[in-house]
Amino acid sequence: METTMLETEKAAQILKLLGDKTRLTMIALVNEQDCCVCEFVEILKMSQPAISQHLRKLRDTGLVKEQRRGQWIFYSINKEFEGYSMIKEILKHVPDGAHHFEALEKAGLRIRCT
Repeated sequence: METTMLETEKAAQILKLLGDKTRLTMIALVNEQDCCVCEFVEILKMSQPAISQHLRKLRDTGLVKEQRRGQWIFYSINKEFEGYSMIKEILKHVPDGAHHFEALEKAGLRIRCT
């Protein structure tokens, strides 16, 4: 994928959003695989309304996209987002979320959203 030069304002907006530990973790998680709100709640040990607020900010900016599957909404990273190449570079320096998904699977909590 080609690197896109962003306007300073847009780059600053992305960095501000990802400057929050929770949102940075959420982006790292959805970079691995789709995730629903209930999984974020379990992984991050936060309330559903708090998770939804963070997701709203990420969605409104275009960093994540949502897809309805039955009664559940799953979130994924938006690879079409103009700043995706910048996000990919940032995520190289952040632990991935694989161990979180493994723990959810082991606890039987991944399947409750399907």
